[in-house]
Amino acid sequence: QVQLVESGGGLVQAGGSLRLSCAASGRTVNNYAMGWFRQAPGKERSVVAAISASGAFAYYADVVKGRFTISRDNAKNTRYLEMNSLKAEDTAVYYCAGVRSGSYHYVSREVREYDYWGQGTQVTVSS
Repeated sequence: QVQLVESGGGLVQAGGSLRLSCAASGRTVNNYAMGWFRQAPGKERSVVAAISASGAFAYYADVVKGRFTISRDNAKNTRYLEMNSLKAEDTAVYYCAGVRSGSYHYVSREVREYDYWGQGTQVTVSS
């Protein structure tokens, strides 16, 4: 079993930055595809960014492209989401997710593709 714990959320003004962390425990996630999702009240959970197990390929939702960066530190068994130029519409609960990848370079983008989820961290952007 893999446990994922997010941290780094909080309240920030529009235009500001935050870095979310997703610490994995139980197993090394070096062979796991990882993703960051978000869910605002009344909306479905949707992908923000995702990275392949290899780390060579990443996907970004159009609404965050150029502002958010997903990265990883295998030595720390941790994944990150760097968020810059934050907007009020980025306000949501952010979740990290992982799945043991059957394809080393595949980027999983769908909620249903992931087996492991963190508890979420709230990001609130004030305008």
